[in-house]
Amino acid sequence: MPFHIQELSATESVAVFRALASEPRARIIELLADRDMNINELSQALGLTQPSVTKHVQILEEAGLVHSDYVAGPQGMQKRCRRTHDRIVVEMGASGPKQDLVAEIEVPIGMYNDAQAVATCGLASRERFIGHLDNPVSFFLPERAHAEILWSSGGYIEYVFTNSLPLQAKITSVDLALEISSEAPGYDNDYPSDITFWINGIEVGTWCSPGDPGGTRGRLNPLWWHDNLNQNGFLKVFTIDHEGTSIDGNKISNKTIEDLDFRPWATTRVRIGIKPDAPHQGGFTLFGKGFGNYEQDLVMRFRYVMLTDTGIELSYGAGRT
Repeated sequence: MPFHIQELSATESVAVFRALASEPRARIIELLADRDMNINELSQALGLTQPSVTKHVQILEEAGLVHSDYVAGPQGMQKRCRRTHDRIVVEMGASGPKQDLVAEIEVPIGMYNDAQAVATCGLASRERFIGHLDNPVSFFLPERAHAEILWSSGGYIEYVFTNSLPLQAKITSVDLALEISSEAPGYDNDYPSDITFWINGIEVGTWCSPGDPGGTRGRLNPLWWHDNLNQNGFLKVFTIDHEGTSIDGNKISNKTIEDLDFRPWATTRVRIGIKPDAPHQGGFTLFGKGFGNYEQDLVMRFRYVMLTDTGIELSYGAGRT
């Protein structure tokens, strides 16, 4: 499923904290991170009775942390539960009118506009490998549009994100969310790689991937995907704002929103690759909706405010185009 971040004021978070002030309920949230589960599965995992688990789930539902649906099962209808958020951010200051609007663009893994692959390299759809493994020419086959995973020991991959924001929009920050890892032959949980990101031709920072995870199957991987291959990546969120560029809240460079030419009704080029002089030459792997642990492709979020003709910011509630 797509990565969901919920922002709450301190007052709004009271019900959430109350719901999580219980070890069984906190464990339910952790269990639902990997997959949807029914009441019986949760009961077995927690070692609690089904009525007790049902009560805990009801409290989590009331706090908006869990959503449940009734679906047909082998023995009649069953209640399946899923987690509604992957991360909750609490604003500790006094709440005021929210001005930021949000526009989100998702680009499939295979819809890149430029690539320079280095063996070991390859692509795959949900059904099969695309072209020939370790042959960079495969990255330019028409079938690449259906790729849900791709990997390369070096070089780069570049995507174009096109927004349709109103011309009166002033972009205040941009997020890039993706599932990514190193690229080792087979897999290697300890295989660091210095992966660099460029936006609109400007280098914004480097993240060191700790490895190319394997040994435990990615929850979205198709059955034909071999166990001896890499299985999932790390979900990372890059943010560019007026203060600089950060990854998961940790600053990695001083490149700001003003440096990178983000404009309404325009394209944004994102290049992901390995610099020739990088200390850790561990390649990169990108996971789309059909592989890894997170059901999403590359997601870019634009936060913006609307301006009047005189440049004055208009105040709106939080929204999404």
